[in-house]
Amino acid sequence: MAYIKWTFIIAFWTLFGAFLHYTLPQTDIVRVVNTYEERQELGDWTRMFWSVPDDQSAGLINRDVQFIQTVRANGRPMVYRNEDTGWGWPPYFKFDTANLYTEAADATSTAAAPRWYALRHYGWRNEFLSIFPNAVSLRPVEGPDVRIIPWLNIVILTLLAATFYAIWVRWRRFRMARIDPVLEDIEEGFDAAGDAVAERRGRIRRWLGTWRGR
Repeated sequence: MAYIKWTFIIAFWTLFGAFLHYTLPQTDIVRVVNTYEERQELGDWTRMFWSVPDDQSAGLINRDVQFIQTVRANGRPMVYRNEDTGWGWPPYFKFDTANLYTEAADATSTAAAPRWYALRHYGWRNEFLSIFPNAVSLRPVEGPDVRIIPWLNIVILTLLAATFYAIWVRWRRFRMARIDPVLEDIEEGFDAAGDAVAERRGRIRRWLGTWRGR
């Protein structure tokens, strides 16, 4: 029973952590090298990693998507998609895809004369599944070594931790006040029933013993 309990707990927190890692904003220091538009196939289950199409294109299996090609400060390439989130999830309320695409095109630079930007995004990059993080905003920074403190993530995670702690405390108090006494009464009832059965068996054995002695 304990094995099932801990398996469920580990699975829950693993999925919840993955959900937060995908949804919460992240910031990369990058050098923009190119912007382009490409038609992408929308797989059956990988649709969840793309922004929801509008009503007229909901039945399409592919559509044109804008991309922003960058190089990180460590020299590794990273490609971002540029799609509106609208009023859906995650709640970034992004409606300025065209503006961001223009800003990214204007921010391109070369390795000889680099210009560094803080690109805010959410999501994951997976080459095998053709999954791209979605760019949300772009702003210039002084250099590749600038440090970005994720204040929003700190506030959100702190509020979530406080919420889970408050729920846990209230559940613990409820369990101690309402559930544990009931379980103790049931356990005492089982113990009393077990004692009564043992006593009755003892009487029967003693009675049989008197017949054996005759």
